[in-house]
Amino acid sequence: MVLLHSPLTTAAAWGELPAHLRTHGWEVTAPDISDDTTPPYAGRYVAAASKALLDSVGSAPTALVGHSGAGPLLPQVGFARHAVQAPVVGYLFLDAVLPRGPRTATRIDLMRLDDEAATVSRSRHLESGGVFPDWTDVDLAGEIPDAETRAQLLAALRPRSLDFFTEPLPLPEDWPDAPAAYLQLSAAYDRPAATARLRGWPVLTRAAHHFAALTDPAMVAVEVDALLQQTVGDA
Repeated sequence: MVLLHSPLTTAAAWGELPAHLRTHGWEVTAPDISDDTTPPYAGRYVAAASKALLDSVGSAPTALVGHSGAGPLLPQVGFARHAVQAPVVGYLFLDAVLPRGPRTATRIDLMRLDDEAATVSRSRHLESGGVFPDWTDVDLAGEIPDAETRAQLLAALRPRSLDFFTEPLPLPEDWPDAPAAYLQLSAAYDRPAATARLRGWPVLTRAAHHFAALTDPAMVAVEVDALLQQTVGDA
């Protein structure tokens, strides 16, 4: 299993999830992608992730798990795996944005599909020179009560400016090329989860929050394992 973190965080946002997944019998790799600091951001992320996987697991069959903003890039990482004769047996979107829309879609466009009002506010913030995520310790206290865990997440954040969110993404035309599933952890991802259901994918919804991998890795591991067992079994 390959865990791909959001481009807005580092791999530290997975917390103890990799260790918990290993107790379910998975071999897990969670590469830290940090070479995407200049345009094309998406292309650099996909290239760095693909190289990291080639170096760490070679051509072994993989299940790709993407969190949050890594979701739209999963197809391209999958295509890169196929290009080196490495089978992708399944995809799992973990509270993640889905790859959908026209081939010229940007992250702002995908955000608008999920929450028009929030996107308008965020776009104005970015257009005025702001960055996202710009959360503070106070912002996270409600979902992450433990101060040490909040500090871990804050240290893992990689805020981005407007050009990151307005860059056209490499969205696929012919995909998925393997079974896919969706694990929803927060209400902000109601629409992607609903879209996954319409596509006929296995979907699980848990009343948690976006960074539940940090605060409840045992629960998230159980659900990821269950979904992937079902998804890979369909392959």
